[in-house]
Amino acid sequence: MAFITLTTDFGTKDHFVGAVKGAIYSELSDAKIVDITHEISPFNITETAYILKNSYKSFPEGTIHIVGVDSELSEDNKHIALELDGHFFVCPDNGLISMIAAEIKPTKIVEINIHDRIESSFPVLDVFAQVACFIARGGNLTVIGKEIQEFKKIIEIQPKTNQQENQIIGGIVYIDNYGNVITNISKKMFQEIGKGRNFKITAKKHSFSNIFSKYNEVANNSAYSNQQYEGHKLALFNSAQYLEIAIYRSNLDTVGGASSLLGLAYRDIVTIDFIDQPEQEFTTLN
Repeated sequence: MAFITLTTDFGTKDHFVGAVKGAIYSELSDAKIVDITHEISPFNITETAYILKNSYKSFPEGTIHIVGVDSELSEDNKHIALELDGHFFVCPDNGLISMIAAEIKPTKIVEINIHDRIESSFPVLDVFAQVACFIARGGNLTVIGKEIQEFKKIIEIQPKTNQQENQIIGGIVYIDNYGNVITNISKKMFQEIGKGRNFKITAKKHSFSNIFSKYNEVANNSAYSNQQYEGHKLALFNSAQYLEIAIYRSNLDTVGGASSLLGLAYRDIVTIDFIDQPEQEFTTLN
């Protein structure tokens, strides 16, 4: 039996999550349901994309991922099911799949068309759960929808480069539980555009000339040997290989986090300028 995951902005106070699980168990009593998260910021598609991209690969191939964020059906927000990278996704066509499909092309996409048989104001419960159970039983996607070639794309999920390719212009797409801010700039893009050049990262009035690979490297770096490390700002490529701006040993209730101490918020611009003739030494710590 395939795993079925749930990613929503429902929270856990209300009945929504329990109802969806109950509907799945009513169809498949031996289903294996895993909560990825129900704490997505309401209607935040970019946050959903980041969390989904960095969690789905941990599951076995054949896993079905139900995504319930901004899922109300409309002319501009269709429902789709797709197979991608050996996994299945049942979700609204609101652009949340953009971050995953930017690197891996879906094998098949269908626009779900079973709505004429279902009257619903809660599509995750009445439509997505049924579709996920159908797929889990080995059903073909074309039975529950018409095959399509395109899905909606969100431009803000993808960083840009200037014409000279000496600058990456990205933005903050997620703020984690520690107050660390994560950008949409991947390590792969940094290396491909940077080509080993020196660089300067700028986020509002803050700048960084080092990129670490682990948080505690800031305490081991001789440049900071005489400083108090706790509460020190740093930039690093996180475990998902995205550029992150963090506070060492951050705690939003005590020392604070990058979001609070540095005044950085969702959608703020982050740039990386590559320098061909450095005036000072800029390094990347790997």
